[in-house]
Amino acid sequence: MLDFSVTLIITIINIIFLYFILRKILFKPVTKFINKRAEGIQSSIDQAKQDREEAQQLLIQYRDTLKKADAEADEIIKDAKKNARTEAERIIEGGRAAAETIISNARKQIDDDRQAMVTRFNLEAAALVMAASARLVKRELSGEDNRRFAAMMLDELAAQKGNV
Repeated sequence: MLDFSVTLIITIINIIFLYFILRKILFKPVTKFINKRAEGIQSSIDQAKQDREEAQQLLIQYRDTLKKADAEADEIIKDAKKNARTEAERIIEGGRAAAETIISNARKQIDDDRQAMVTRFNLEAAALVMAASARLVKRELSGEDNRRFAAMMLDELAAQKGNV
Protein backbone atom coordinates (compact mmCIF):
# COMPACT_ATOMS: atom_id res chain seq x y z
CA MET A 1 0.00 0.00 0.00
CA LEU A 2 1.22 3.30 0.55
CA ASP A 3 4.44 3.64 2.18
CA PHE A 4 5.05 6.95 3.76
CA SER A 5 8.63 6.79 4.18
CA VAL A 6 11.19 9.43 4.64
CA THR A 7 11.79 9.50 0.91
CA LEU A 8 8.34 10.75 0.29
CA ILE A 9 8.76 13.54 2.77
CA ILE A 10 12.13 14.51 1.29
CA THR A 11 10.62 14.45 -2.20
CA ILE A 12 7.78 16.72 -1.08
CA ILE A 13 10.24 19.09 0.59
CA ASN A 14 12.35 19.06 -2.62
CA ILE A 15 9.34 19.84 -4.76
CA ILE A 16 8.29 22.72 -2.48
CA PHE A 17 11.84 24.01 -2.32
CA LEU A 18 12.19 23.72 -6.11
CA TYR A 19 8.86 25.48 -6.57
CA PHE A 20 9.97 28.50 -4.51
CA ILE A 21 13.40 28.64 -6.15
CA LEU A 22 11.97 28.33 -9.66
CA ARG A 23 9.31 30.83 -8.78
CA LYS A 24 11.91 33.28 -7.58
CA ILE A 25 14.48 32.61 -10.30
CA LEU A 26 12.43 31.61 -13.31
CA PHE A 27 8.72 32.35 -13.01
CA LYS A 28 8.95 35.97 -11.83
CA PRO A 29 11.52 37.06 -14.49
CA VAL A 30 9.70 35.16 -17.23
CA THR A 31 6.38 36.62 -16.11
CA LYS A 32 7.96 40.04 -15.90
CA PHE A 33 9.45 39.57 -19.40
CA ILE A 34 6.11 38.40 -20.80
CA ASN A 35 4.29 41.33 -19.18
CA LYS A 36 6.84 43.78 -20.59
CA ARG A 37 6.53 42.14 -23.99
CA ALA A 38 2.72 42.32 -23.78
CA GLU A 39 2.92 46.00 -22.78
CA GLY A 40 5.31 46.66 -25.70
CA ILE A 41 2.97 44.91 -28.11
CA GLN A 42 -0.02 46.80 -26.71
CA SER A 43 1.94 50.05 -26.98
CA SER A 44 2.82 49.24 -30.59
CA ILE A 45 -0.81 48.44 -31.34
CA ASP A 46 -1.94 51.70 -29.74
CA GLN A 47 0.74 53.63 -31.66
CA ALA A 48 -0.31 51.91 -34.88
CA LYS A 49 -3.95 52.88 -34.25
CA GLN A 50 -2.92 56.45 -33.56
CA ASP A 51 -0.73 56.51 -36.68
CA ARG A 52 -3.58 55.06 -38.72
CA GLU A 53 -5.98 57.73 -37.47
CA GLU A 54 -3.42 60.43 -38.30
CA ALA A 55 -2.92 58.88 -41.73
CA GLN A 56 -6.69 58.91 -42.28
CA GLN A 57 -6.84 62.58 -41.31
CA LEU A 58 -3.92 63.38 -43.59
CA LEU A 59 -5.57 61.45 -46.40
CA ILE A 60 -8.75 63.47 -45.94
CA GLN A 61 -6.71 66.69 -45.92
CA TYR A 62 -4.82 65.64 -49.04
CA ARG A 63 -8.04 64.78 -50.83
CA ASP A 64 -9.51 68.15 -49.90
CA THR A 65 -6.34 69.86 -51.07
CA LEU A 66 -6.45 67.93 -54.34
CA LYS A 67 -10.08 68.90 -54.86
CA LYS A 68 -9.21 72.54 -54.25
CA ALA A 69 -6.21 72.29 -56.57
CA ASP A 70 -8.39 70.70 -59.26
CA ALA A 71 -10.98 73.44 -58.83
CA GLU A 72 -8.27 76.10 -59.03
CA ALA A 73 -6.76 74.44 -62.11
CA ASP A 74 -10.18 74.33 -63.77
CA GLU A 75 -10.70 78.00 -62.92
CA ILE A 76 -7.27 78.91 -64.29
CA ILE A 77 -7.97 76.98 -67.50
CA LYS A 78 -11.38 78.61 -67.80
CA ASP A 79 -9.86 82.08 -67.32
CA ALA A 80 -7.07 81.31 -69.80
CA LYS A 81 -9.60 80.18 -72.42
CA LYS A 82 -11.67 83.30 -71.81
CA ASN A 83 -8.59 85.50 -72.12
CA ALA A 84 -7.52 83.64 -75.26
CA ARG A 85 -10.97 84.14 -76.81
CA THR A 86 -10.92 87.83 -75.91
CA GLU A 87 -7.41 88.25 -77.31
CA ALA A 88 -8.35 86.34 -80.47
CA GLU A 89 -11.43 88.53 -80.96
CA ARG A 90 -9.31 91.64 -80.42
CA ILE A 91 -6.73 90.45 -82.94
CA ILE A 92 -9.42 89.51 -85.45
CA GLU A 93 -11.14 92.86 -84.99
CA GLY A 94 -7.79 94.61 -85.46
CA GLY A 95 -7.23 92.59 -88.62
CA ARG A 96 -10.66 93.49 -89.92
CA ALA A 97 -10.07 97.16 -89.22
CA ALA A 98 -6.68 97.01 -90.94
CA ALA A 99 -8.21 95.15 -93.89
CA GLU A 100 -10.99 97.74 -94.17
CA THR A 101 -8.41 100.53 -94.06
CA ILE A 102 -6.34 98.81 -96.76
CA ILE A 103 -9.43 98.22 -98.91
CA SER A 104 -10.56 101.81 -98.41
CA ASN A 105 -7.11 103.13 -99.33
CA ALA A 106 -6.98 100.81 -102.35
CA ARG A 107 -10.41 101.99 -103.53
CA LYS A 108 -9.36 105.60 -103.09
CA GLN A 109 -6.15 104.91 -105.02
CA ILE A 110 -8.14 103.16 -107.75
CA ASP A 111 -10.55 106.11 -107.95
CA ASP A 112 -7.63 108.56 -108.07
CA ASP A 113 -5.89 106.49 -110.75
CA ARG A 114 -9.13 106.15 -112.72
CA GLN A 115 -9.73 109.88 -112.50
CA ALA A 116 -6.17 110.55 -113.67
CA MET A 117 -6.60 108.08 -116.54
CA VAL A 118 -9.93 109.65 -117.53
CA THR A 119 -8.32 113.10 -117.49
CA ARG A 120 -5.37 111.81 -119.52
CA PHE A 121 -7.73 110.04 -121.92
CA ASN A 122 -9.79 113.19 -122.30
CA LEU A 123 -6.66 115.23 -123.05
CA GLU A 124 -5.44 112.68 -125.60
CA ALA A 125 -8.91 112.39 -127.13
CA ALA A 126 -9.11 116.18 -127.39
CA ALA A 127 -5.70 116.28 -129.04
CA LEU A 128 -6.78 113.60 -131.53
CA VAL A 129 -10.05 115.41 -132.24
CA MET A 130 -8.17 118.66 -132.79
CA ALA A 131 -5.69 116.95 -135.09
CA ALA A 132 -8.56 115.40 -137.04
CA SER A 133 -10.37 118.72 -137.13
CA ALA A 134 -7.25 120.47 -138.33
CA ARG A 135 -6.92 117.99 -141.16
CA LEU A 136 -10.51 118.49 -142.06
CA VAL A 137 -10.14 122.21 -142.04
CA LYS A 138 -6.71 121.90 -143.64
CA ARG A 139 -5.08 124.39 -141.50
CA GLU A 140 -3.08 124.34 -138.35
CA LEU A 141 -4.82 125.68 -135.30
CA SER A 142 -2.92 128.03 -133.04
CA GLY A 143 -1.97 127.19 -129.44
CA GLU A 144 -4.82 129.34 -128.18
CA ASP A 145 -7.30 127.56 -130.45
CA ASN A 146 -5.98 124.22 -129.24
CA ARG A 147 -6.57 125.19 -125.63
CA ARG A 148 -10.03 126.54 -126.32
CA PHE A 149 -11.07 123.41 -128.28
CA ALA A 150 -9.55 121.14 -125.62
CA ALA A 151 -11.44 122.96 -122.84
CA MET A 152 -14.64 122.82 -124.87
CA MET A 153 -14.16 119.09 -125.52
CA LEU A 154 -13.46 118.42 -121.86
CA ASP A 155 -16.60 120.29 -120.84
CA GLU A 156 -18.68 118.28 -123.31
CA LEU A 157 -17.17 114.99 -122.15
CA ALA A 158 -17.80 115.94 -118.50
CA ALA A 159 -21.40 116.84 -119.36
CA GLN A 160 -21.88 113.50 -121.15
CA LYS A 161 -20.35 111.68 -118.21
CA GLY A 162 -22.77 113.43 -115.84
CA ASN A 163 -25.76 112.41 -118.00
CA VAL A 164 -24.69 108.77 -118.12
